[in-house]
Amino acid sequence: MTLAAPSLASAQTAAADERSADAAEAPVPAPPLVAPPPSTVRATAYRINAGDELEIYVWGEERLQRKVKVLPDGTIAFPLVGKIVAQGYMPSEVETLITLGLRDQYRGQVPQVTVSVVQPAGLQFSVMGRVKSPGTFTPGRYINVLEALSMAGGPSEFANLDNVVIIRKAGDELRTVRVRLAPLFKMGADANDIARANILRIETGDTVIVP
Repeated sequence: MTLAAPSLASAQTAAADERSADAAEAPVPAPPLVAPPPSTVRATAYRINAGDELEIYVWGEERLQRKVKVLPDGTIAFPLVGKIVAQGYMPSEVETLITLGLRDQYRGQVPQVTVSVVQPAGLQFSVMGRVKSPGTFTPGRYINVLEALSMAGGPSEFANLDNVVIIRKAGDELRTVRVRLAPLFKMGADANDIARANILRIETGDTVIVP
């Protein structure tokens, strides 16, 4: 009895299966870890910016305790985890990403991870309107709206400090926040005046307008 030679179709199928197996074995670079969309977090929380310096601690692991700078593309690299997208997210979200990335390195629970912004060098804001030195500023630290006006030289003579407006980005939208600073510039300003002034912390991308 003579065995029939394999058909051309069978040979092609076998070759295709072999190529698929080789492709499955080839290493594929892992994409950077990404946190949930920024729109899901509170607008008042500080979000990390490119240029910020972060301090990362994995408790009990000295080899994983370090300071890193957020690269211009908004990412950081962390040992055993790889590339992480940090720009636009809160430190607590980056903590979660690092914890998830370390799970395979521990049999039990991953040690506590903490992420702190030690130098918000990526924080930028602008001041426009009736101030002595309008412009764009990079303070390198957290500041509030009163300090923002000070960096812009202070209000000019006819500035309306009861209607200062902060234009703030909230995801893909812009929202306005009104600030009343006039009571702080009168004689005898007290704690009630400070409370009514609504002295907010400046966030990156804010535009302060003094009419």
